[in-house]
Amino acid sequence: MYPTLNDLTAALNDGRSTSVELTEAALARAGDPDGEGASAFTRLYAESAMAQARASDTLRAAGIVRSAIEGLPISIKDLFDVEGETTMAGSVAREGEPAADANAEVVQRLIAAGAVIIGRTNMTEFAYSGLGINPHYGTPLNPWDRATGRIPGGSSSGAAVSVADG
Repeated sequence: MYPTLNDLTAALNDGRSTSVELTEAALARAGDPDGEGASAFTRLYAESAMAQARASDTLRAAGIVRSAIEGLPISIKDLFDVEGETTMAGSVAREGEPAADANAEVVQRLIAAGAVIIGRTNMTEFAYSGLGINPHYGTPLNPWDRATGRIPGGSSSGAAVSVADG
């Protein structure tokens, strides 16, 4: 079992961990071939996430903590715009469409709060299903029963599996 967000926040506040350590661990788990990172995430932001984590640690060392999620690795569903990228929404139909010219409000608020955005998570195409299946980017296996191939459920299947996989 992985620590909760409250546990991670306490570790950051007590100096038992750093945002860089948490972000490195999250990125390592996302890339672990024994996990579901390859199907849970459609894109990882390793370089920018590490820069955000270093900035968060620098601010924390100076006594600046912007919010309760300061320095925590967070993923975003591939339904929300990220400036400079085409929001695929779990589909291939959007290939070649213009990139977003601004972050979605929720993404911008996460960044302003000091969250470390580690990547975009897989989802059902255009969020039109509660099963969690995606024929284009793969379907992350249910973390509680990978052997039988149970579906993850929900249109946010990649997000749920990424949390369960730590």
